[in-house]
Amino acid sequence: QVQLVESGGGLVQAGGSLRLSCVDSGRTSSRYAMAWFRQAPGKEHEFVVGISRSGGTPYFAGSVKGRFTISRDSAKNTVDLQMNSLKPEDTAVYYCAARNTMYTMYSLNWQQYDYWGQGTQVTVSS
Repeated sequence: QVQLVESGGGLVQAGGSLRLSCVDSGRTSSRYAMAWFRQAPGKEHEFVVGISRSGGTPYFAGSVKGRFTISRDSAKNTVDLQMNSLKPEDTAVYYCAARNTMYTMYSLNWQQYDYWGQGTQVTVSS
């Protein structure tokens, strides 16, 4: 039922900004603990930010603290990731992920998520 779709990726110069959007097209009424992960070529999924089922204060990875923000629009079933002051090391495929509704908290482990989007490419040039 839950179907996540990311959008907003692209090519940007270092120091620039992008806004990624994740929409649940499954028309669900429940809320989910969610996270953004990213994966560079040959690398494992890297946790970026997580937010609990009810919202509250998101938890950011140290590599993006102070540069990224997250917002949720429950009416539109979207979770956006605002990415500022982008660096070349931010280059990766970015995925949004959601846990089953029974879970209240996000997880730093990508294997503990039940629903995934297809990913959107972010490339930051120097």
